[in-house]
Amino acid sequence: MGNITKDINQDRLKELIRFYTGMTGVIKAPEIIEDLSDFFAVAYDNVVILGDRLYLIRGNQKEGRFGIDDEPKFWVRNAIDLIDGKTKIIKMVFHEDYMANIGGLLFKCIRSPKKEARVLEKVSNHERFMHGFGIHDKAGNTIRVIDYIKGMNLADYVVRQSKNHEEYYFTKFKAILNEYIELVRAIEFLHNSGEKHGDIRRDHVIMDSETGIARWIDFDYTYTNSESRFGFDLFGLGNILVFLTGGGDVTIQQLSNRQHPAFESLTDDDLNVVIQNRVANLKKIYPYIADELNYILLHFSKGAEVFYETTGEFLSDLLEAGAKLNP
Repeated sequence: MGNITKDINQDRLKELIRFYTGMTGVIKAPEIIEDLSDFFAVAYDNVVILGDRLYLIRGNQKEGRFGIDDEPKFWVRNAIDLIDGKTKIIKMVFHEDYMANIGGLLFKCIRSPKKEARVLEKVSNHERFMHGFGIHDKAGNTIRVIDYIKGMNLADYVVRQSKNHEEYYFTKFKAILNEYIELVRAIEFLHNSGEKHGDIRRDHVIMDSETGIARWIDFDYTYTNSESRFGFDLFGLGNILVFLTGGGDVTIQQLSNRQHPAFESLTDDDLNVVIQNRVANLKKIYPYIADELNYILLHFSKGAEVFYETTGEFLSDLLEAGAKLNP
């Protein structure tokens, strides 16, 4: 096909847009953007040139965080590849950092486009991660072009199946745990490659509707801590495991409102070391939870005296606990 970006003109561009969007009628001449430094200036219906590809910009990506649902991410845009019509995610450069204190360990978390581009290359053949590539725009910004994964996030997937916890635990949980174990293996692969995920959350796992497997997304954060190289990732994994075991969040507010008989027996030590209104010692709420599994959960409680130091340690305990659950 040659380099279409060198030969493109407005008539050809309109033809491609009409073909891949199904738009009819008059199409306005799109603005062509090659410098994505100001992501607020990249608008719906603009065409972005990256390398030898053309991308028609659509809406913002959104995410829920810290209780804010559907918060727009203006630096992350949906797009249509005008060469093959595939849906892509265009992630532009946005720098931010924050400090997190977990169990007395202080982590500096930094958003790093270059780190995500590097990880994308390392996981390009790994089915448990999103795929894509990093590329420089005309101004030298590290832009990431990501393959869109169709499917719901892990949190929504679990909540839909866990209306009755006892039924969920004995009929659905083992399969979900097995899928989670594969996600942990993927993070172990990342750590053994010298990389971190950096932002492990249950909404950063997508249940791929085409392949049926769970896949990690959004790894543009990294973090530093002099005592625990992979600790922040491990706390993220623990948070997800507590959520999966509980079939959702189990909070002290919920238990109090329901006058749950276990509420009075809870102590600070039973609560989640990261999100401290959530219960980590779930066996006090659901006595049928296996001892081996609850033992792992306690590593992520405020009462924990030791934390996991490597993904391998965590995975070893998970495999042992999983093997003892009913099929």
